[in-house]
Amino acid sequence: MRDNSNHELSRIMSNLTKLPGIRVDAANPNHHLWDNHGTWFLHYTVHPTSFTKERIRRSLGTKDVRVARERRDTFFAHLASEAAKPALAPGKQAAA
Repeated sequence: MRDNSNHELSRIMSNLTKLPGIRVDAANPNHHLWDNHGTWFLHYTVHPTSFTKERIRRSLGTKDVRVARERRDTFFAHLASEAAKPALAPGKQAAA
């Protein structure tokens, strides 16, 4: 059963609108969530090249929509932190 009650969009999901390529529907608190027979999944699309796209679906391992939202937010927060890291120049290695 889907939770259609009116919930505030989380702070993390709101901040994602600043990342290029991340689309967030502010009116939908379950954006990027998919209920597959009671288990919540995260679904999103990546574009590895300009000419290709890949749909990703990953189980969030919960039947609770609130937990699913938290796990989605954690995943996208991690994605945002990785995107914010400076890219290494070719041939350079990160310090261990």
